[in-house]
Amino acid sequence: MPPPVPPTKPCATAAAMPAPPVVAAATAAANRRLVKRLLWLVAGAFAFGFALVPLYDTFCRLTGINGKTANTPAAPLVASAPASRVDLARTVSLDFVGTAMPGLPWEVRPITGRLDLHPGEVHQARFVVHNRSERSIVGQAIPSVSPGNAAQYFNKLDCFCFQQQTLAPGETRELVVTFILDPALDPDVRDVTLSYAFFIQPGPRS
Repeated sequence: MPPPVPPTKPCATAAAMPAPPVVAAATAAANRRLVKRLLWLVAGAFAFGFALVPLYDTFCRLTGINGKTANTPAAPLVASAPASRVDLARTVSLDFVGTAMPGLPWEVRPITGRLDLHPGEVHQARFVVHNRSERSIVGQAIPSVSPGNAAQYFNKLDCFCFQQQTLAPGETRELVVTFILDPALDPDVRDVTLSYAFFIQPGPRS
């Protein structure tokens, strides 16, 4: 009878060798460079968010996309338009759109979604904004009108876009624009859209 085979002993696991000092130093230096690049990227993205307002304004003016309207009153606020200025033979449909741009933690929506009106009439449209963050935020609304050839005939008498809006943490606010659609608008234009893009602005952060 052959002799029993002795059990095989498991091989000892080799201890992990520490990284050479040169490799460790190179890795630490690479990590520091990566952190610096990420910090610069975050700072650049933050600055770009504030630059979006003038960039958006310039882009629309150069390309003619979504005709820009002035952010100043067209005329002193009046209670009603003269009857002779109202074109009762025409009806134009107005749609209203509100958008919070990236970086602005607001909810924006139109209360007035659509209006059918006669050119020359004074009307109001309302929007509601809500600050979803836990700090005060300053925002600026930039209006645009489409089709672009209707922009010069959209006259804002009073508008929340004339000044920046500061919302406290969790605050909800109703915003109003009072306007007249000039009767000189091209007769072929039957549908107009007024859009507001809301951008974050430098301001108090509490």
